[in-house]
Amino acid sequence: MRAASRDSYRRRAPVTEEVTLYMSRTNGALRPRIFDPLPLGSVRPRGWLLNQLRIQADGLSGHLDEFWPAVARSRWIGGDAEGWERGPYWLDGITPLAFLLDDARLKEKARHWIDYILAHQHEDGWLGPIQAPGHEPYDPWPLFVVLKALTQYQEATGDTRIVPAMTRLMRKLDSLLSDEGGALSGWGRFRWADLVISLHWLYERTGHKFLLDLAAKAHAQGFDWRASFAQFRHTGRIGLEELARFADELPEGCENADYLATHVVNNAMAVKAPGVWYRQSGDVNDRDAVRHIIATLERFHGQATGLFSGDEHLAGTNPSQGTELCAVVEYMFSLETVMAILGRVELADRLEKIAFNALPATFKPDMWAHQYDQQANQVLCAVSDQNVYTNNGPDANIFGLEPHFGCCTANMHQGWPKFAAHLWMGLHWGTGPSPGLVATAYAPSHVRTHIAGTPVEIEEFTDYPFDDTITFNVRTGHPVRFHLALRIPEWAEGAELTIG
Repeated sequence: MRAASRDSYRRRAPVTEEVTLYMSRTNGALRPRIFDPLPLGSVRPRGWLLNQLRIQADGLSGHLDEFWPAVARSRWIGGDAEGWERGPYWLDGITPLAFLLDDARLKEKARHWIDYILAHQHEDGWLGPIQAPGHEPYDPWPLFVVLKALTQYQEATGDTRIVPAMTRLMRKLDSLLSDEGGALSGWGRFRWADLVISLHWLYERTGHKFLLDLAAKAHAQGFDWRASFAQFRHTGRIGLEELARFADELPEGCENADYLATHVVNNAMAVKAPGVWYRQSGDVNDRDAVRHIIATLERFHGQATGLFSGDEHLAGTNPSQGTELCAVVEYMFSLETVMAILGRVELADRLEKIAFNALPATFKPDMWAHQYDQQANQVLCAVSDQNVYTNNGPDANIFGLEPHFGCCTANMHQGWPKFAAHLWMGLHWGTGPSPGLVATAYAPSHVRTHIAGTPVEIEEFTDYPFDDTITFNVRTGHPVRFHLALRIPEWAEGAELTIG
């Protein structure tokens, strides 16, 4: 593997050029998604999926805030413990879990956090701690996660405080990103797409043009994942010597781009980045980059579960290499996001493959313990000093509360709930006003929505993926014509549809 070229990681054109470019292509509007995610609570799990979410609620997810200091005493709610990403991660998972189950106890937990965060918004619009211990002041990265939790909570409850609070925060971020040198660095620079998702959500509800300008600034200051994968260099296991060389090659004070560009969670998040930006750029190269990124990760680091390796960095195709739990749930969220934007069958196929294989394997059956790293050919869970991983510890594949590092303890909760919430989506067929619903992934569920002002309910009866028969019962308030799109997986040969 040749040494990294700094030129390939240059920042993009100045912000003003970025804004002009997207304005000329889109005239200030966002490209519509192929599918529209339904508000949280529209889809409810049934059958085995409902049981899995109840197990999760009775396990770590539903109780972590009661005893784990990073959440129980988080600075985000006035405590004295960690005040960076861990509390927001937990909130981003417990919020959809609470409303999917309609669980009063969990909804109260989410409400407590939301109330505190909104009530303690700073005068300048900032939300949460201004500086977490060990991190720079006004580090925007944890806010990207909080914003996802806020948008879900608003959709589920209609809370009128959230859109104004988010707008005030975005103006503060706009000011920070407009300062000389910009504010996106470190993790935030590589995870900019998570901010853009919330900016687009807010723009669709307010129409404030500055939100699209801010999205362009975040894109301009963020890491160029499309360019990185166009000249992909990290084709094998990233070892400690190579990571050390990455650091040695950069001048003092310069951000270690290669270190973060090979980080497994960053890559899982990166899968959605060009697709998210495609809504604003209208550039077909952004759209097509999603498929290229997935294919590249599969070719050089793919695993049988549909994931790619990374422990903590990209680790090649050897099935003994591990994959971090955070990468499992973030890859799922990336696929759910770009599946809505692009409407591609293969994205849902991969989402199901990961959800039904990788996600369950990384938890104990009662979901009171998890692994940091899972291995496709794992036969032993043990503390070992053998040099299997790049820079993860000897306890990384055992099941526990916090094996190796606590980020996965905080972030694992979003996997099943967001999968359940994205089983169904709305659609607008072609260019005309032809509303409908699409079954994007399959699991026992019940969806309630309105189409052309008419209440519509669909019950999905199935044991899929344990069985290959799926039955849909459709009920409407009164006769209404709408499209019902059913995904036929690419692997399915001889699929049959029977009506009536």
